[in-house]
Amino acid sequence: MIELNGVPLIAYLLGWLLKYDVTQVVLSCGYRWEALRSALGTGEQWGLKIQYAVEQERLGRGGGIRFAMQVAGLDRPDTGPVIVTNGDNLLDMNLHAMLEHHAKMQTLATLALAPLVSARGIVDTDAQNRVTGFREKPELPYWFNAGVYVLDPSIADLLPVKGDHEETLFPRLAAQSRLAAFKTRRLWRTVDTAKDLTTLTNELRAGLEVPCVDWTQ
Repeated sequence: MIELNGVPLIAYLLGWLLKYDVTQVVLSCGYRWEALRSALGTGEQWGLKIQYAVEQERLGRGGGIRFAMQVAGLDRPDTGPVIVTNGDNLLDMNLHAMLEHHAKMQTLATLALAPLVSARGIVDTDAQNRVTGFREKPELPYWFNAGVYVLDPSIADLLPVKGDHEETLFPRLAAQSRLAAFKTRRLWRTVDTAKDLTTLTNELRAGLEVPCVDWTQ
């Protein structure tokens, strides 16, 4: 519910999902979940069906996903792929393309990967340690987990009841070639710090276009 340019971050996530035709949303939540329900309700004002998977005890990220899938009945084979995103993401990656890639790869899970950009400027040197140039926060030859997944419903039984799937299940799936990667350079931001909040607010005020539901409704 933290605000970016006067609009809660969750409104941008819901806008992104709507843009790509997702209308059933399950919020995995616990502490102060009533604030979400009070602000969002059932989501019908935006053409959404919002459900709340409220943890009575902390289940961890993997346990939370498993619980949310079970609460919403998304662990059945006939439900189709399940999209999962971290709650602090601000993004506009092409979800249709990611779903098509997941279907093509035929894996249990697909991770969205974003290019790693250096947090600092890079200085290039030659073999004699002479400076040959400067690069301001360049893109590095690595990719990181952007916190967006497409999951096959059958993965629910493999997710931990409690704990983190990225420490347990995902390494096991990778070793079995059952985990795919979807690389994207489309808009991805995260709000982890006060600096992130300020930077993103300024970008939005400057005209950064991000999907968002109509928060005035």
